[in-house]
Amino acid sequence: MKSENTYDYLVLGNSAAAVNAVEAIRARDVRGSIGLFAREAEHAYSRPLITYLLGGAVDEGRMDYRPRDFYRRLDVQVRLGAEATGVDAAGRTVRFADGSTAAFGKLLIATGGAPIRPPIEGSEGTAGVFTFTTWADQRAMEEYIVRHNVSKAVVLGGGLIGLKSLEALLARKVKCALVELADRVLAITFDQQASQLAQAALAKMGVDLRTNNTVSSVQNQGGRICSVTLKDGSVVPAEMLILAIGVRPDLALLEGSGIKADRGIAVDEQMQTSQPDIYAAGDVAEAMDNLLGAPRPVPILPVAARQGRVAGVNMAGGQAKYDGSVAMNAVDVVGLPTISVGITVEQEGDQVLRELDVKAGVYRKLVIRDERLIGAIFIGQIQRAGIFTGLIRNRVNVSAFKDLLMSDQFGLLSLPAEYRAHMVAGSGIEV
Repeated sequence: MKSENTYDYLVLGNSAAAVNAVEAIRARDVRGSIGLFAREAEHAYSRPLITYLLGGAVDEGRMDYRPRDFYRRLDVQVRLGAEATGVDAAGRTVRFADGSTAAFGKLLIATGGAPIRPPIEGSEGTAGVFTFTTWADQRAMEEYIVRHNVSKAVVLGGGLIGLKSLEALLARKVKCALVELADRVLAITFDQQASQLAQAALAKMGVDLRTNNTVSSVQNQGGRICSVTLKDGSVVPAEMLILAIGVRPDLALLEGSGIKADRGIAVDEQMQTSQPDIYAAGDVAEAMDNLLGAPRPVPILPVAARQGRVAGVNMAGGQAKYDGSVAMNAVDVVGLPTISVGITVEQEGDQVLRELDVKAGVYRKLVIRDERLIGAIFIGQIQRAGIFTGLIRNRVNVSAFKDLLMSDQFGLLSLPAEYRAHMVAGSGIEV
């Protein structure tokens, strides 16, 4: 008889990777004991929706990633608000912040990423300075906005998190300044032309965009933020500061575990770490990027879900392989739909197909290397983006239909019959 703190399967985390792993385990093993421990006190929720919740586009009833009785139906023992602080790989135990431990037969680390919080003079201990990656962050921000009648804010970071934070604040009628260290917004995933269209949309909404800049210090009045000073010496009034420069894999609990990690936890095709019977998935993992041919963390929900499913199957004795990821970002920039997939900045020798309509705010770009589509950008019109994503992920040779790629008539019927059959019988297209 096992004690209540010993599990055949122990899962750390409660987001997309963890949930999909639990489902995959139960599909193969209906009797094995599963314990799920997570730092956050929330039921599994859809993390990308927190900015929409702050902006009023969704209500709390839309937040659940799975029904409230999900873990009960799958016979999972759940302990929320439990922060894992260490892993003993040899002893097969996990330590938690309250001093308790749990033993495992198989372990999945799906603890996600931690927001990057740069050292900014005056920011520590000043009210009104937030990161924005959890539901708890959303609640704290909403309470602060309402209590202090916030009317102006600064968002630090012009990437995906920053732009979604900005959109939520604008929806609440908060005047915003956006500060970005690079020379343009979405610099990692967009080219110059795409960034210009995004910035034009921001300008129409009255956003004060400050590129090639960062926040060097925070000023407060009565303990609350009242302004920020930028690197160039300018002072921007602010009743809130949102630190939205990204997340990094949360590797704190690995110290002394012997589990190999670089930018994230190193995993193989089965999502197993360097230690036997210990797996990792989601934002914390460093898995293969198909296009780069090297491992790296890809912190997006569909990738986390796929990795979790592969890990769960293998933990339960199955045979599944993770077929690699392709970076993809889809974001509405204050009403302008955008998608970027794969490698979007071309190198010498690449073929680039482009179409631009500045007046309509429409831009399409395809990057082709060795007759294979490796990257795509869609601004304004994102129809059929799923088809192009499938071509990129599956490394399809496009030479036979390359001349049709930018045509308005391009669609599924333009593809080779054998590839269309793969899409129906195989993994299909992820959009």
